[in-house]
Amino acid sequence: MIPHLATMAVTRMVLDRHDIRARKRYGQNFLIREEAVEEILAAANIGEEDTVLEIGPGIGTMTSYLSARAKRVISVEIDKSLQPVLEDTLQGADNITIVWEDILKVDLQKLHETYADGRKMKVVANLPYYVTTPILMELLQYGDLFSSITLMVQKEVAERICADPGTKEYGAITLGVAYYAAPHIVAVVPSGAFFPRPNVDSAILHLKAHETPPVDADRECLFELIRAAFGQRRKTLANAIAHATAGKPTALSREEVVKALEKMGLSGDIRGEKLGLPEFAMLTELCYTK
Repeated sequence: MIPHLATMAVTRMVLDRHDIRARKRYGQNFLIREEAVEEILAAANIGEEDTVLEIGPGIGTMTSYLSARAKRVISVEIDKSLQPVLEDTLQGADNITIVWEDILKVDLQKLHETYADGRKMKVVANLPYYVTTPILMELLQYGDLFSSITLMVQKEVAERICADPGTKEYGAITLGVAYYAAPHIVAVVPSGAFFPRPNVDSAILHLKAHETPPVDADRECLFELIRAAFGQRRKTLANAIAHATAGKPTALSREEVVKALEKMGLSGDIRGEKLGLPEFAMLTELCYTK
């Protein structure tokens, strides 16, 4: 196994040896700053009894560090052209399993049953910017399998996930994540920490999974209202929900939403970005409990 992959010199050496280049198709940017790796590992708090699910090992930069700390590392990689690279960089490590698949198509429940020995796994990933949201929401829906999720994501995405109500960054993803986990930005990582260098900075985002949801509401109805609220941000909440749910089994009229908001002591003209998760849960209860 090649140690200290998180440098420009070693990364270039490995890529040149295998005649490999970062593929834009998969949003590949290889981490070349060891300090950032150490911050991710510290945030994830990897111990010798942990099974880690790594998404996107790339050339094995993070994988090698995880292997030295964890009991087992399961790395899911979509780009099969990296197979000879990982065979090279990770040779000799007997606690790593590579799954050559798209993480969005992997049976996470089966993966957990096969490798985790009944314990919750920890997720560590350097996610491509263009698929951050779908991958994160997929993981969170299986939150009972994971004790924590530590990700490298685009800085703006991390800020949206951790945003406060009433800010321009606040939106559906903020609330969606908050339902499943408590997010925290650990550190900002400048674009120069990657090769090729992206146009934006990144951030290390740590999420601790909730044992149970922080609000008691029908999840499908709750998420329906959240999506509706932010689908057309310029509309009032009542208008946005009425427009987005029209013709659906969950249809609500503007008048029904306004009535529920007034019962909550809120203005009928309020906009969705003013409500936190507890308020959305209360609104769901009032609108869908007949």
